[in-house]
Amino acid sequence: MDRLREMEVFVAIVEAGSFASAGRRLNMSPPAVTRTVSALEGRLGARLLSRTTRSLSLTEPGQRFLETARRLLAELDHAEREITGAAATPSGHLTITASVTFGRMALTSILGDFLAAHPRITASLVLLDRVVNLVEEGIDVGIRIGELPDSTIIARRVGEVRRVVVASPSYLDKRSEPQSPADLKTHSIVGFTGLMPSREMTLAVGGKPLSIPVRPVFEVNDAAAALLAAEAGHGIASLYCYMAGESIRAGRLKPVLAAHWPAGVPVHIVYPDGRLLASKVRAFVDWAAPRLTSELRRLSAQSDHSIEEHPRR
Repeated sequence: MDRLREMEVFVAIVEAGSFASAGRRLNMSPPAVTRTVSALEGRLGARLLSRTTRSLSLTEPGQRFLETARRLLAELDHAEREITGAAATPSGHLTITASVTFGRMALTSILGDFLAAHPRITASLVLLDRVVNLVEEGIDVGIRIGELPDSTIIARRVGEVRRVVVASPSYLDKRSEPQSPADLKTHSIVGFTGLMPSREMTLAVGGKPLSIPVRPVFEVNDAAAALLAAEAGHGIASLYCYMAGESIRAGRLKPVLAAHWPAGVPVHIVYPDGRLLASKVRAFVDWAAPRLTSELRRLSAQSDHSIEEHPRR
């Protein structure tokens, strides 16, 4: 079996999530896919995939081999396109991920305009409120909000967003408004786990970030649900400005402890490291970066205007 074909089959299995789906993508029968992977594992002397009747996952050697295989296939594809002239016209399928609310508000229209301008590219937009392993989950490009850990991904900063602390008027009518970050310990808290994974609310004291331990009475992994819970008067919530801006403007939420909101957190476009970047990825990054910067500035300006209209009580 040709070694490149073995790599193509292996990568397709990981990206498609199953042997059967990979077979359909490559126009191969499931037994042929299985034989190809068995031959590859036999030649390498290592198991690359851990598979049961219900799940499929990469082993540690499989993870390492996946990164190498993707890079080699991308380099070969780039070399062939460069010779034929196809590299000048980006094409192929692009998979992009972002957080749910930000993807809906800021990325959907940008991606739609990009596809209209690049008719040879198709795309999947995967919206998840968790950090996605780009290589392991077959993602070409991600939009990350927050500080980036050390890794092999390439990052391009496009702006920043602020965390805001808010509560409903009905909640503030029942409870005295907190005057300092320490007061939060005595208040009901709505915890969005995407921003409070350790049950700590980040604020600023003396210009420096401070993590305040809190005990959420309502904890949820979805930003929209956290927003609704805060609007319903269940407690004080920490959210990104673009999540809460409209609710503040409409009077459903009010800013709390605005003098102690922390500095903005960075927003990056990220993609896996590699010596050669696929033309479809380069085209999207170059298209999306300035547009995301403009959108982030717009959302920040809206948030600032909302705060000015609804100052602290």
